[in-house]
Amino acid sequence: MNIVILAAGQGKRMHSNLPKVLHPLAGKALVSHVIDTARSLSPRKLCIVYGHGGDTVRTTLAAPDLGWALQEPQLGTGHAVMQALPYLDADGTTLVLYGDVPLIQPETLKKLLHAAQAGLAILTVELTDPNGYGRIVRNAAGHVTSIVEQKDASASQLAICEVNTGIMALPTACLGQWLAALSNDNAQHEYYLTDIVGMAVAAGLPVRTAHPAGEWEVLGVNSKVQLAELERIAQRLTAEQLMTQGVRLADPARLDVRGELVCGRDVFIDVNCVFEGKVELDEAVEIGPNCVLKNARIGAGSRLAAFSHIEDAVVGPDAVIGPFARLRPGTELAAGVHIGNFVEIKNSKIAAQSKANHLAYIGDAIIGSRVNVGAGTITCNYDGANKYQTIIEDDVFIGSDTQLVAPVTVGRGATIGAGTTLTRDAPPDTLTVSRPKQISIAGWKRPAKTKK
Repeated sequence: MNIVILAAGQGKRMHSNLPKVLHPLAGKALVSHVIDTARSLSPRKLCIVYGHGGDTVRTTLAAPDLGWALQEPQLGTGHAVMQALPYLDADGTTLVLYGDVPLIQPETLKKLLHAAQAGLAILTVELTDPNGYGRIVRNAAGHVTSIVEQKDASASQLAICEVNTGIMALPTACLGQWLAALSNDNAQHEYYLTDIVGMAVAAGLPVRTAHPAGEWEVLGVNSKVQLAELERIAQRLTAEQLMTQGVRLADPARLDVRGELVCGRDVFIDVNCVFEGKVELDEAVEIGPNCVLKNARIGAGSRLAAFSHIEDAVVGPDAVIGPFARLRPGTELAAGVHIGNFVEIKNSKIAAQSKANHLAYIGDAIIGSRVNVGAGTITCNYDGANKYQTIIEDDVFIGSDTQLVAPVTVGRGATIGAGTTLTRDAPPDTLTVSRPKQISIAGWKRPAKTKK
């Protein structure tokens, strides 16, 4: 089987410098959805017909299994498939897909391919408002005789509600002959791939139809409005799939998955959460409202409070994060770690049962077990040119408003007094304090405002 994906259109109504097929849907380019679906069918040849934004499209989608055919200028769907013809195997079936129709499902395409075993098959759908679509014309026996585009349709043909989706499967052996016979003698002066249907009928080849599970499968994108509509459909489908797997969503309409979300049993996700890249939530994880997770793994039983942001980080089981916590790339938290409000962690490993509950910055650090990091504590890991590591061993207590000037090590069981600026290693099991002597100045008066 060959698969040809038509992706050459400019998308003028998108009003964007980005090629239409590269606009994102659920975190992935429109055409990437189609390519992934095509790959699931294991074609021998997979060819992308590109045009507008050609270099950008090829660079963005580059992969060893993709063939490329340039359509320049763009003279219709039939002309597009002509450009792909030299790249296709001559036998078997060719399936034609569209780079701006991203939600087509593999099961639907399998039905279409099955229908094409005897000849040519087209994917059709019944619409209550068929305006803008090519109509499926059938004879008295119900057999397809042709597809007529709306601009070329008669009044009786415009009343037909069964429309062409553009997706079809046809015998490759006949394709070259049919494409060569196409004419652009029509209202748009383009070479329509749909004219092949009439040629197949004239040759006595069976023309059959298949139908998608829902209209949403064949909706295309021609504007930002349509893109937004498909985004909500895609998110609804993802939400339904998650709930079928046992995930509890506070509101399925307020979920955004822009990548892959893998959930264990009894996961709860509150409203307005965004998941990007690959995110894994183990059993009984609870995600509070307005959280953003990107390329993260959250261990079983952990709880994320509202407005927590996690990126390229790993959280162990039974952790408590947030609210308003930020875990940046390279963060690894072990079991039972507590990271509280307005705490930022970057490129650091924190062992089991340690806590940083308030207003702290921990960067480029290794922290042992059962450590308490007081409010206002920061690791001073950057000197303006290089970054250095802070090591805090097990059972350390760090007092509030402490600055740990890296590179520095705090020994096991040490206590660092509040307000300390630590510039040298602190020995284990010892209190280390660094603060100026407290004095009180008698007779001191606050400055008064100058009268104007």
